[in-house]
Amino acid sequence: YKRLWKCIMNSKKQHSCIILCGGQSRRMGQDKGSMIIQDKPMINHILSTLNNEINEVIIVLNNKNRIDKYKNFIKKEDYNFKITFAEDEIKNIGPMSGILTGLKHITSDYALILPCDSPYVTEKLIENIFNELDSDHQAIVPYHDSKNKLKTSEPLHSVYNKNIIPEIEELISDDILHIKGLIEKIDAKFILIDNKKLLKKEFRNLNRPSDV
Repeated sequence: YKRLWKCIMNSKKQHSCIILCGGQSRRMGQDKGSMIIQDKPMINHILSTLNNEINEVIIVLNNKNRIDKYKNFIKKEDYNFKITFAEDEIKNIGPMSGILTGLKHITSDYALILPCDSPYVTEKLIENIFNELDSDHQAIVPYHDSKNKLKTSEPLHSVYNKNIIPEIEELISDDILHIKGLIEKIDAKFILIDNKKLLKKEFRNLNRPSDV
């Protein structure tokens, strides 16, 4: 029954999620995705939220040792989507490499990017962002302030089409590594974080021990 339910859900939700876990976590002082928050690793809170909303997750880490570590506490049978672990294609250049690596692994056309330190994301947020997809745009990007959409955008809580891979590769070759530079280069649809459909608290990151 569990396998049948998984197939049914996957046939409905042909979307992917890429979780970025390749950061150095300097401010936190320890690996954030594996930090225990309310009795389980932080990334597991995110994975539980993704159940029934997508059909696959790509977890991007920066080396094989961390991949092995995460495999020890992420049990694929606990989730009704496919989980793939991927190693950063290019090391030490920030999230641009993680997005590139993840998009090369997805089997659907679009992926929601999430950082591993955002445990407040809800199923409703995921559903509402994916509902904004249309054939005219390559990305769905939430933002906070209408006066400056790009500056107040949340590029690491956004949906991207895998057809932007050439743009990412070009930016990396030009040593332009900030994600907002990518958003400027592609056809992005901006959606307001209005505390109705999208709640501000869902975009909160845990960066320092005091945040926890």
